[in-house]
Amino acid sequence: MKAVIFDLDGVITDTAEYHFQAWGSLAAALGIPFDREFNEQLKGISRTESLDKILARGNLSEAYTDEDKQELATRKNAEYQRLISAVTPSDVLPGIKSLLTELHDAGIGIALASASKNAAFILDRLELTRYFDSVVDVTAIRHGKPDPEIFLTGAANLGVQPADCVGIEDAQAGIQAIKGAGMFAVGVGTPSQMQGADIVVASTAELSLSMLEEHFCEFTKRGSL
Repeated sequence: MKAVIFDLDGVITDTAEYHFQAWGSLAAALGIPFDREFNEQLKGISRTESLDKILARGNLSEAYTDEDKQELATRKNAEYQRLISAVTPSDVLPGIKSLLTELHDAGIGIALASASKNAAFILDRLELTRYFDSVVDVTAIRHGKPDPEIFLTGAANLGVQPADCVGIEDAQAGIQAIKGAGMFAVGVGTPSQMQGADIVVASTAELSLSMLEEHFCEFTKRGSL
């Protein structure tokens, strides 16, 4: 294991609630029903794809021009940024700070592969930027998750082969992206939510360097049989 590539929302910090609130506010203004169950469909995908799903739910896909949609996405992001301005280091999920410290001290590469355009800002708010060797520029990615491009870019930025990487995600689209990149996939959630993951943990508190190395070693041994 030469590198670990992290998703952000639901893995490093839980900003999913802020996304839910911001999308909910926009959906209400458009007269579109929006609830937590539907919000699950938006996890791990881009802002544009999320907006398309919401508009489709309200049968409004053809009601807005591309320019209109850009303005709606900007409105949502402005509300989201207002909400995340209150994020502090206390919002780092359990076990993540110690895991990042262990990886850093062991010389293992660390990258962030998040669909969020606010990822760098959030890392700064969490005071975790110094741990990351690479933050993938999502604006330079042509294909969002579940396409593996963002994880392959993270590995390339770190100068390691995908097969030597572990990816950590909390969304089904993210797990698909990790496996599509040929990496070892760690899912945070339940087995039913993390189908295809090589291992699943219920909480980030279960993550540690020794635990990842143990499972990664077992995985690579099975692959060589």
